Amino acid sequence: MAQEVRPIRDNVGFCWTPSEMNMLMKYLSSHSSKADNFSAKNLVAAISPHDDYLYAGSVYYPLYKLIKTKEVVIFGVTHGTVRQAMNDPKNVLIFEDYKYWHGPYSNVGISPLREIIKSKLNKNDFMVSDKAQDIEHSIEALVPFLQYYNRDIKITPIMITQMSFDREEKVSEELAGVISDYIRQNNLKLGRDIFFLISTDADHYGRDFDNIPYGEDMKAHKEATGNDKRIAMETFNGTLTKNKIKNLTTELWGTPKDSPPSPVWCGKFSVPFGLMTTNKIIEKVSGKKLSGKLFKYSDTWTEGVIPILHTNLGTTAPFSLKHWCGWLSAGFYLE
Repeated sequence: MAQEVRPIRDNVGFCWTPSEMNMLMKYLSSHSSKADNFSAKNLVAAISPHDDYLYAGSVYYPLYKLIKTKEVVIFGVTHGTVRQAMNDPKNVLIFEDYKYWHGPYSNVGISPLREIIKSKLNKNDFMVSDKAQDIEHSIEALVPFLQYYNRDIKITPIMITQMSFDREEKVSEELAGVISDYIRQNNLKLGRDIFFLISTDADHYGRDFDNIPYGEDMKAHKEATGNDKRIAMETFNGTLTKNKIKNLTTELWGTPKDSPPSPVWCGKFSVPFGLMTTNKIIEKVSGKKLSGKLFKYSDTWTEGVIPILHTNLGTTAPFSLKHWCGWLSAGFYLE
């Protein structure tokens, strides 16, 4: 009999027991500020980090306390470890066949939407691989935070591989059509019944990532994080448009020599595809547009490590001015 529950990929960076998740959330709640408070009204989609909780917890927190939905479509990354193990698949979405995923409080169910998508999407547009999802951590990172606020949450996990902009346009249009039909047929309310989450971490800076365009000191850190923030504010703040998404791909996939260097975002395909798909779904279902807001940006060098001790929680990578990772959370509202 096939395994029913997807195995945990990262048992160090994320919380997998109730006591640890409760402890983390208590810490984040007690150390949050008014600057971490955003409106939940008409919030239907968001961008989330997927780095270690002890690093990025303060960036996850302002977002997830707003999400109380019944099911979530999650657009995840296809990291290098997966690409290497899977002969670098491109131009497809990746699904799996598990009935459940692990959560800190109980197993997390899969929405019926996943199988509907598999049955209706063009067969050339996706592949099904438990192995690929087993190796990938960008979706599982979001599950404990989601389940903390809704113990009955259901998910539709979708990994995004490398695609051209035109290919993303085509596949996202087909996927948006299937999901829009599902929403209408089940009379789902955007934001209340179904939500859309996009997983990414921002710039990975340092020689380990072959990414040191500004140097390796405090000035370099300020320039690199400043570039991240600029990209995020220009793309995610205000009305979400096709031009903004197109400009984002230019920023993340390669820029002219006289522009700021392209940062190494691991979500450089998941973010444009997720935004494109969600924008189309919202327009098809409601006729409205999305308006975004950058909630919070930070990085491992700025944050350091959250001081929660005597648990299984840890960090999976070092941090210094020579090796750091940025992350952000952003929300998208019905205009």
